[in-house]
Amino acid sequence: MKIGILKDTKPGERRVALVPESIGRLKKKGVDVVIEAGAGAAASFPDSTYTEVGATVESSGSAVAAAADVLLRINAPTNDELDGIPEGKGLISLMFPLGNKELVSRCRDRKLTAIALDRIPRITLAQSMDVLSSQSNVAGYRAVIVAAQKLPKFFPLLMTAAGRIDAARVMILGAGVAGLQAIATARRLGAVVEAYDVRTVVKEQVESLGATFIDTGIEQDDAGSGGYAKETTADEQARINEVIAQHLENTDVCITTALIPGRPAPKLLTGDMAKRMKPGSVIVDLAAEQGGNCELSQPDETVDVNGISIMGPTNLPGEVAHDASRMFSRNVEKLLLYLLTKEGQIEYDFEKEIVAGCVFTHGGEIKDSAVAESVAGGGQ
Repeated sequence: MKIGILKDTKPGERRVALVPESIGRLKKKGVDVVIEAGAGAAASFPDSTYTEVGATVESSGSAVAAAADVLLRINAPTNDELDGIPEGKGLISLMFPLGNKELVSRCRDRKLTAIALDRIPRITLAQSMDVLSSQSNVAGYRAVIVAAQKLPKFFPLLMTAAGRIDAARVMILGAGVAGLQAIATARRLGAVVEAYDVRTVVKEQVESLGATFIDTGIEQDDAGSGGYAKETTADEQARINEVIAQHLENTDVCITTALIPGRPAPKLLTGDMAKRMKPGSVIVDLAAEQGGNCELSQPDETVDVNGISIMGPTNLPGEVAHDASRMFSRNVEKLLLYLLTKEGQIEYDFEKEIVAGCVFTHGGEIKDSAVAESVAGGGQ
């Protein structure tokens, strides 16, 4: 079995899907590794670090695709790149197939075994393979750093010869993995933090990190599938919005983190709500790529509205490429080890929940029923 690591071509992407430390462990299981030259360079893993652990370096992605049985990358290939992958190969990356009909169709037609890392079930057995959680941790951390750089104020309380400087006030909307990491990071930087999530069951987690949980009077103790929050009704959302808007008037930084798998991001901040913040305030919308939690955010742009900076970064983990790659790699390594037989070959047993959950095409068929329904319904 030979694994191939491809250099990611998405603009701004600096991560690599597998790092040398993982390769050493995979080789003990009889797996050979080939990597495209320079694939890890932007994440501070030069080619030499791969050859030191026994990987082979090829000069081009096409050479890697020809040599390997299974190909790894961070993001889904472009259509042209997909067409260049020989039929019958395995492909593992973030692919979000529920919203990409053309990608699914091309993978099926080329008889690729396509594994979407974003479709790995959120079950106990798969926790160590959960790329979305590991990268959300990075995004939550980096969102606070980006906000602190943009905010024209200090984060911590300072007592100086020039007088007292009050701590920045930070609000986190959504207390999932990214939100909890954002809370922890903002607190470490000395900010006063409050947070809200429609799932009141996370209140204890929020408070354990030193933040205040915002009580809107709306309770939803049961989460939806995969631990994500369920959608609220229009009346509930209106009540929540008014409470949040009142808190925003005294907030310096607002970080939004809410996502619903396979669907556009829920709108947490209307334009009017955002405009109630003070000039100089910062909003960081981690859901910008999925339509945004804020009505005014734009992907990979900073929008200025009445002196309020609304940022829509789409790849914050790529800005912490070294450690984000290490975390991504460990997740992929665990998945590969799970799929490997004692003979060192990959086996796709669709009776296993993890395989059935993340393998969406195999042998010229769409194996994931949710993905098949999305394609039949005309997904993007």
